[in-house]
Amino acid sequence: MLEFPHDMHTHSAYSDGVSGIGDNVAAAELKGLNLLGISDHSHYLREKALNRYLREVRRWSEESEITVLAGIEANITHSGTDVPDEIAEKLDYVIASVHLWLRDPEEYVELVKVALLDGNVDIIGHFGASFPHIGYPNEESLVEIIELAEERGKAFEISSRYRVPDVWFVRECIRRGVKLVFASDAHMPREVGNVSWSESVFKKAGGKKEDLLFEEFL
Repeated sequence: MLEFPHDMHTHSAYSDGVSGIGDNVAAAELKGLNLLGISDHSHYLREKALNRYLREVRRWSEESEITVLAGIEANITHSGTDVPDEIAEKLDYVIASVHLWLRDPEEYVELVKVALLDGNVDIIGHFGASFPHIGYPNEESLVEIIELAEERGKAFEISSRYRVPDVWFVRECIRRGVKLVFASDAHMPREVGNVSWSESVFKKAGGKKEDLLFEEFL
């Protein structure tokens, strides 16, 4: 059983997931989660689709015994993130992730800095997922990212899907008061709540409940 039972990064059929929001909620209940975040991709959620999505998340939150929050996963591009103010203000939280294929780790870092400066962004998603393919930034660049997150009040997810970031990075976040969340990046119900790796890294880094972004729901 998880000591901090939550999963803030899950997808449904509103974007590239395979099942309904209710199926994700049911899976979260079966796995004993206290908190579930639905975070479908931003480019699928425009106008009427967004309104339906929000209504459904709110309905399941009311009907479920666990807390269900309405999030979104934004894309970080060279021109910024793709979640405008009028969408962000309707959500409980915004994850911003790099999905572009890059060749330079420093370019990746610069994109993340753009997201950290965006007032609509709450969490950086799967930070470092591309590093095994494009190379790793130096420690100075990583410290700069963590310092900027501290300054701007942003959080990082610990992604069980991509197994990032590493213990050193998580420990530095904790040391500097940068909040963290667990994330399965589930695209089907059976993956919801698969955050054992996230919790393991968090605990190895010395993490406690107060180091989590949504501790009040746990």
